[in-house]
Amino acid sequence: MAEPHREPVRAGVLCVGSIVVDVAKVIDVYPEQERLARIESVQTSTGGPALNLAVDLARLGAPFPLEVIGVIGDDAHGDFVLEALAADGVGVAGIRRASGVATSFTDAMVVRDGGSRTFFHHVGANALLAPMDVDLTRSQARILHMGAPGLHDAMDAAWQGPRGGNAWAATLAAAQAAGMQTNLELVSLPAQEIRAHALPCLPHLDYLVVNELEASALAGVQVTPVGADSSPDWRCLEQVAGSLVEAGVARLVAVHLPSGCVAAAPGGLTWRQGSVRVPRTELRNATGAGDAFASGVVFGLHEGWPVPDCLRAGVCAAAASLLGAGTSDGVLPLAGCLELGERYGYRATL
Repeated sequence: MAEPHREPVRAGVLCVGSIVVDVAKVIDVYPEQERLARIESVQTSTGGPALNLAVDLARLGAPFPLEVIGVIGDDAHGDFVLEALAADGVGVAGIRRASGVATSFTDAMVVRDGGSRTFFHHVGANALLAPMDVDLTRSQARILHMGAPGLHDAMDAAWQGPRGGNAWAATLAAAQAAGMQTNLELVSLPAQEIRAHALPCLPHLDYLVVNELEASALAGVQVTPVGADSSPDWRCLEQVAGSLVEAGVARLVAVHLPSGCVAAAPGGLTWRQGSVRVPRTELRNATGAGDAFASGVVFGLHEGWPVPDCLRAGVCAAAASLLGAGTSDGVLPLAGCLELGERYGYRATL
């Protein structure tokens, strides 16, 4: 008797989209125009929502395969990306090198006291990422992570398929049809741009991990940003997350901000988790903290953990990220991240 056909068991995370080199420049003060500030240190690291998630998962000790798909230039920054991913054991077969274009980079001006950031971004090779670059048939990943709509001209363009939308939405739909779970990450563009690029994606998402400004832009709700030691309107944030579930996200929406995070799932389920009380004097660089949060959450989702454990892993990974000079430098093996939560405690979410 012939053996019955069995679909291969999926495992791993395939990260598609923004590949960036982050150049963090710590400055003594952010100057007014026509004024000078001193650059006290320079740290070059990998960046971008696709790249950061893969690197952070590797540094958390993910026991599953990791791979990145994207476009880089044939330049020194491109070499840096490939070498960094190889060092972390991340697959690079899906990365295309393009000549005559620079690898995307961001100059992040980080104020020494408190770590506030201002970004100067060059899109470069990311604009060339196209649907043809995303060959889902090659991957047995369990989760497809994509980021970030609005920074990739070809992917952002209107899609001429039966469902309309854009290439992000079409790729996410194809991934779900192939048996993958899907996640999307955004960057903080103007609200109308976020809505234009990301709303068509919501019906094709299993998960959505975003910050409070991105979530509020999608929901069409005004949320006032607050610092880590100020209490946000937690109920409002839960309603924002819940509205995105109602808009099509199938399994979980997680919304993070400096003071913690909320999550919502179908059936009106919600959760809150305070961020780790890292002493202000130990903060080095907040660049990448959102990606680190996402990596902790996605780690747990891949492994089938309860939502509270996923959120705790997220805030602890973000806390570790805050202690490093570069985008992912501070991220520790997961046990080390969780120990930070035990050491410093968590903010209240009342």
